[in-house]
Amino acid sequence: MVKKFYRSRTDKKIWGICGGLAEYFDIDSTLVRVIAIASLFLGTFGFWVYIIARLVVPERPQNL
Repeated sequence: MVKKFYRSRTDKKIWGICGGLAEYFDIDSTLVRVIAIASLFLGTFGFWVYIIARLVVPERPQNL
């Protein structure tokens, strides 16, 4: 079975990108969120990656 990256419907604070990454890599979503916040302090690159991911990554379908 092929693993696909989706935005999370259940584990989301803003758009579900961090929750989706945590599900994809099977790690804690808090760790992903801490890394995302840390990337914001290092510059605007993390912000733009998050915005682009919101536009590109589909939300998990209801039946999965």
